[in-house]
Amino acid sequence: MSSNDLPPDDEDDMLSGDEVAEEIPLDPDHPMDSDPDDTEDQEIQLQNDSIAHFDHHTDSIYSIAAHPLDPSIIATGGGDDTAYIFSSSTPSPLLPPSYESNPQPVRNSLEPIVKLSGHTDSINAIAFTLPAGDFLCTAGLDGRLRIHKTPPPPSLANGQYTLLTEVQEVEEINWLAPCPHPSYPNTLALGASDGSVWIYTIDASADPASALQLQQAYYLHTASCTAGAWSPDGKLLATVSEDGSLYVWDPFGEAGASAGQAIVSLTAEDQRFAVEGGLYSAAIAPSGAFVAVGGAEGNIRVISLPRLSSTASNSKSQKGSAKQKAGGKQSAASEAGTSQAGQLLASLKAQSDGIETLAFSAPPLTLLAAGSVDGSILLLDTAHRFAARRHIQDAHEDHAVVQLAFVKPSPSSSTTTGAGGWLLTSCGMDGVVRRWDTRGGTAASGQGLVREWKGHRGGGDGGGVIAFVQAEGRIVTGGDDGVSLVFETGGA
Repeated sequence: MSSNDLPPDDEDDMLSGDEVAEEIPLDPDHPMDSDPDDTEDQEIQLQNDSIAHFDHHTDSIYSIAAHPLDPSIIATGGGDDTAYIFSSSTPSPLLPPSYESNPQPVRNSLEPIVKLSGHTDSINAIAFTLPAGDFLCTAGLDGRLRIHKTPPPPSLANGQYTLLTEVQEVEEINWLAPCPHPSYPNTLALGASDGSVWIYTIDASADPASALQLQQAYYLHTASCTAGAWSPDGKLLATVSEDGSLYVWDPFGEAGASAGQAIVSLTAEDQRFAVEGGLYSAAIAPSGAFVAVGGAEGNIRVISLPRLSSTASNSKSQKGSAKQKAGGKQSAASEAGTSQAGQLLASLKAQSDGIETLAFSAPPLTLLAAGSVDGSILLLDTAHRFAARRHIQDAHEDHAVVQLAFVKPSPSSSTTTGAGGWLLTSCGMDGVVRRWDTRGGTAASGQGLVREWKGHRGGGDGGGVIAFVQAEGRIVTGGDDGVSLVFETGGA
């Protein structure tokens, strides 16, 4: 059968030449083909509440410190083995606020005052010495402690930060804590991964080879020393470890024990004190009457400390052989009142994961705040047998709370009101900084949330806030995203 004999319905459908050349106009309102499951437009909202930023680090910022005399001078240490010093002060905007609507002009990073290199691994601890910030100390996972001389306060923003000396006694340093004792300026403590604890005093008048003077070294912890805290007067040092032990040291012999001995010694062998999984945070009450330690699975222990006489001699002549490496002997304290030290005052467990951070409020308030890996914040009343005042379950959603700090009361405030001292600042791995009003009980509106500041990437994907400092109406952060943000708190 020829093709001409096929019925019309069986002929192949073909486009003619004219039809091929025909152009079909596009309908701008016609949507593109999409997955039928995508029924809603998805939009990523980025929020940045900061007024300035510093982005010279090329890796996470693990540590941050503010100069004690000029808190606008910030030091940061990061995973890029580098420390920077920069000023968080910001000039007045060049454009009026009306020009800040989208699209916003590009904002340049704050510039460093100085870049400090010399470490060969992450700098995870940084601190200015007390009381005047004469030295900047950096410590890293390379085990090095490096000391830089800072310029006088009028030149902090443009002076020279010169390396004075460095020492390496351990494989890794976990933390640094400057000592607030008025008779021992420029003294600091550090804790190491091998469990050892070291106390140094810096003497710039000495030869650089001997400028870093060892006061004490302790070796009682049998696992990594994870945290340390001085008493507010600087007379006692509390340290904790992954082995679940707590030691409270008397570095200068002011508790009546021989200099260098532990006046409180508690380990996991004591079943009442034991925390399976170790201890990771410590803080001493403003009164110096007790120490709180936090550990795995939400456990908190509160231990009594000796009541030191205000007339106790703090003469340097009484420290005896303090400059030798004392092995850290356990001692029964001999002074009146020290016999009450080491008593278990409270054993608490209200949170479900490790206690990363502890903070006490300033008098007249009597609060202890605990931040957990489970994302919650617990407020305890130390004047009422450590009763739970409030449990903020989703303070940072399901991301770890990394740091807590109460706002220092205004110097001009009444001693009975402690204006501002009820405000608690928190940061977490969700990348958010939040501030809470700790007054009131569990029925506080919005759990007491006053304000929050965003700008870090967050979301648990390497964009959390690892640390912050706060003073003079500003909060400056160190982020896992390698950026430091400056937030203005206003009245919050």
